[in-house]
Amino acid sequence: MFSVGDKVVYPAHGVGRIEAIVEKEVAGEKMSFYVLSIYGKDVKIMVPTLNADKVGLRQVVREEELEKVFHILSDGIDKMPSKWNKRYLFNMDKIKTGSIYEIAEVFRNLTLLSKEKELSFGEKKMLDSTRDLIVKEIAYSKKIETSQAETLVNKYCDV
Repeated sequence: MFSVGDKVVYPAHGVGRIEAIVEKEVAGEKMSFYVLSIYGKDVKIMVPTLNADKVGLRQVVREEELEKVFHILSDGIDKMPSKWNKRYLFNMDKIKTGSIYEIAEVFRNLTLLSKEKELSFGEKKMLDSTRDLIVKEIAYSKKIETSQAETLVNKYCDV
């Protein structure tokens, strides 16, 4: 259970804040929803409180857990499908988990792959998106500026 004011991560959207917990009537039943405001985007999302775990809503990673993220970023490339469309779906499934560790793997793999060959348009967008998700979560976790978090990501991912 989250509270108003909590910083949370919503898969594929990033870090946000719980602005309110509201009740709405849906299909004749009263349901409780978290109202999220995603940082850096003009987006409000309503997540049923009962489904928060299922959709991957979670707390921002704790600072002491970032070492695992940095280790993932500095590791080698994982085995991925060779065709770009299968690779895209493979990576999208990882992103949808909402796990910063899975997102870090996708970012690292695409970064390393981009040094070997041209990424597809979709993969380039995915690379930018995963970079943004990681940088923002690190910044909020460490309470630093996004530019400092980006420097850390570049250092560990050898960009």
